[in-house]
Amino acid sequence: MEIPVKVNNCKDCIYRSWAFKNLSEEDLKLINNKKTERLFRKGEKICSENEPISSFMYLQNGLVKLYKTETNDKEHIISISRPKDFIGLLSIFSNKTQVYSITAIEDSVVCFVDLEIIKNLIITNGIFAIDFFEKISAIADSVIKTRIDINTRQLRGRIAYILLLFSKQIYNSSKFGLPISRKEIAELIDMSTENVIRVLSEFRKDKIIQIEGKDIEILDLKRLEKIYELG
Repeated sequence: MEIPVKVNNCKDCIYRSWAFKNLSEEDLKLINNKKTERLFRKGEKICSENEPISSFMYLQNGLVKLYKTETNDKEHIISISRPKDFIGLLSIFSNKTQVYSITAIEDSVVCFVDLEIIKNLIITNGIFAIDFFEKISAIADSVIKTRIDINTRQLRGRIAYILLLFSKQIYNSSKFGLPISRKEIAELIDMSTENVIRVLSEFRKDKIIQIEGKDIEILDLKRLEKIYELG
């Protein structure tokens, strides 16, 4: 179950998104009065497919995965969202229910804002509307790029992509704790769990990475980048 956390004032919130930069103090006060902030522990579901969409969701901190569940109960991970991302945004205006599920893969704080308030701000504040739809476009571009990066590569290139994603874009470190399981990596790159384990083992034997449980250290960044580039 989600755990309520101390509510920040939108005006002073250090997590405040650039999409809210052009809102007046009055608009920010309106949002502040109609929002809730909740902490989700790792593994907790934030929303499920087919649930009614009633809130705009903003990820303050943590990491979450967006995924669809197939008819055989197999999950297909669409993307991983990072702090300051709007989550569930791609379907917020095109559907009345969620088209995918969202689950925390690290302890995460999510800010929920009444969707009707966001819609009214879009109608009344043109600059905010432009900022907001630029964000939707950027998210769509990112999802498409991720799928192209994955689908145009062989298995080794796909694993290299995932490792570089967490190292460069998420943790900004050559050493990090992998927040998703081997099975979830397989779901993200459309490969079997066995193949993921095999390639990670090959990278370790080749001294490209070091593995201790879920802790990964990239030992040879140039070789890993070359594997990614060659696909």
